[in-house]
Amino acid sequence: MTADKLPLNQIRERLERGRQIKAENGGYAGYGSPPFGQESINGELVNNEKEQEIIELIRRHHKSGKSLQQIADWLNHHCFKTKRGSQWQRISVKRVLDRLYGKNPRISGIKS
Repeated sequence: MTADKLPLNQIRERLERGRQIKAENGGYAGYGSPPFGQESINGELVNNEKEQEIIELIRRHHKSGKSLQQIADWLNHHCFKTKRGSQWQRISVKRVLDRLYGKNPRISGIKS
């Protein structure tokens, strides 16, 4: 049976299994863009040094007791942009911190 003749649920299952295998082997098979601080190069996740510097700034400001909104305001005031070139909002800061502290892993096919 060819792929164009397979039922949709079988196609979905095959795609999801392929993503799981790729993620288990360290490859990036996620949905959408990689998390802030990383980029996909030839299907592998690697650190984006510029974004890693911003993550470190976020971490330092958070440890100093600043609120999520204060951190977002500081980043915007200093012309730092999100991965998509937008201004920072408190939810984007929260998502970076959640990933940094392991509260919300973003690995395709693996649910916490």
